[in-house]
Amino acid sequence: MHEMTLKRIVIYAKDIENITGRKERAARELVSKIRKYFGKPTGSMISIYEFCEYTGLNLDEVHCFLVV
Repeated sequence: MHEMTLKRIVIYAKDIENITGRKERAARELVSKIRKYFGKPTGSMISIYEFCEYTGLNLDEVHCFLVV
């Protein structure tokens, strides 16, 4: 595995659309589910690490889809 440097730590619904192919509404609902899973208040940011933990996706694979 190569060393990877993330340019940001926050993941947005638009990123989730690109990664999963879901529509905007479904991506926003997934963000909401992740917030609830981690006990975060509405409007709080979701980290890339939390997204990967929740979905089971590999961080290296997700990183390739992120627009920095």
